[in-house]
Amino acid sequence: MISTRDTKATNLSYTDVLLSGLAPDGGLYVPEKYPIFKTKELEALKEKAYADVAFAVKQKLVGGSIPDAELKTFIGKAYAKPTFAQEHGKVVPVKEINNGLYIQNLSLGPTASFKDMAMQLLGREMAYELKKRGETLTILGATSGDTGSAAEAALKSREGITLVMLSPEEGMSDFQKAQMGSLSGENIFNVSIQGRFDDCQDLVKAIKQDDEFANLGAVNSINWGRISSQIPYYFAGYLQVAKNVGDPVDVTVPSGNFGNILSGYIAKQMGLPIRNLIIATNENNVLDVLIQTGEYKQKAANITSSPSMDISKASNYERLVFDIFEHDAANTHEYMEQFAQTGSVSFENFGMSTDVFESRGFRSGTSTHADRIQTIKDTYESSKEIIDPHTADGVFTGTKYKEDDVPMICMETALPVKFEHTIHEALGFIPERPERFKDLESSLPDHAFTVMDANAEDLKALLRTISI
Repeated sequence: MISTRDTKATNLSYTDVLLSGLAPDGGLYVPEKYPIFKTKELEALKEKAYADVAFAVKQKLVGGSIPDAELKTFIGKAYAKPTFAQEHGKVVPVKEINNGLYIQNLSLGPTASFKDMAMQLLGREMAYELKKRGETLTILGATSGDTGSAAEAALKSREGITLVMLSPEEGMSDFQKAQMGSLSGENIFNVSIQGRFDDCQDLVKAIKQDDEFANLGAVNSINWGRISSQIPYYFAGYLQVAKNVGDPVDVTVPSGNFGNILSGYIAKQMGLPIRNLIIATNENNVLDVLIQTGEYKQKAANITSSPSMDISKASNYERLVFDIFEHDAANTHEYMEQFAQTGSVSFENFGMSTDVFESRGFRSGTSTHADRIQTIKDTYESSKEIIDPHTADGVFTGTKYKEDDVPMICMETALPVKFEHTIHEALGFIPERPERFKDLESSLPDHAFTVMDANAEDLKALLRTISI
């Protein structure tokens, strides 16, 4: 593994970076090169169960640092019932909602979010490696909604791990807040920051660059383990939709922090026949502007009805920048520093054309609250499927790029139960909750959240009081 800002920092294994999060130079870890699937290997996976597909993909990415037998066990437990409420025996079922437009349900895990897909495996991998090394780990994370509860559900009561999760005081749905609060206690600490998600994310990065806290772990998608555990469901979705291995498929992904769409991009680099990677944004359209114009320009994030995408700085984007610069760490560092210092940067400043994204298959679009409401209505009327507002972002934007002869998969990122107010506005009723979520808001423990300003020194003081 290497850092996007220092390609000489090699000799690190998958399990090394699994526990470390950000690189010491502030960069993100990536493999020196992505492994490739041959057509025959993909054909062999065509009718396989999700656990088999996930093992085949992860085995190539782990590179032997977790023994095959252990890896198979972790994958088997992560995606088995009752952890995942499978539909028709599938962990990530695909349903056609319109002519050639499919939804891939990634939200059948314990917290009803696609984040469970990576977190349930990541938690097991981390606990295994810590026990093997005889070490403990404190993890500092930030969430705009779903990452928090998914990480907490995966790490709750795991020996040797303490998790401190930052979330914005405003913006998350009532369900999301209640879900995180219900998981507080034991080794889980929830901190509510008086600010936006970007403030939470900035605090994590600032504290990680302090030598005193350099050993803090990460569960956000800056952690390569998260990305590597999301790549398999692109393979699984493709294999369900493509009539023949080798046929092109488009994917549309609601995107805020760039982790999910990056996983699709890496799957494409690994040989999966994905044609277009369509980034769907809400009113916080920094990524749409980036893809359309080549300019990465920060602006203040607004609170919307798809809150998990209320982000103005996409922390995973750096991994794509590194690829675009053909693994030139110096250029990557300069590019990201220019953005950090000025809030704006363009590939034109580095002598490159603005079509760098289009040439790699990226497309993009933006939706409004009204668009999401109408898309939820239209989807229900045409297919009786109820989709959440983030998935509605994906369907709305993806439809603009849909071509009759190429199937399109929209990644469903959360169950609608997490956003009942918006569903009620769109459909006039609230779907019945799964049994495990009934009365969730009424069962919060006292002092579920510690509230504080977006102040790094205050957060450091809190971290010093927390020990495993």
